[in-house]
Amino acid sequence: MPQLLFFAAVGAAAVLGYRRFVREAEKITARARRNESEARTGAIGTLVKDPATGEYRVARD
Repeated sequence: MPQLLFFAAVGAAAVLGYRRFVREAEKITARARRNESEARTGAIGTLVKDPATGEYRVARD
């Protein structure tokens, strides 16, 4: 029984680690795409609309 609990804990840690890795990889990929787009168009920054105020601001990483 302790072995089952141990492997369940290891499996849960592996799943959570994998999800965190994928989330971080998506952030890095999005940042790279944004940088490519900015380089292609010659833009200095990407504007993002603030849903609360409706104002546009430069996107932060």
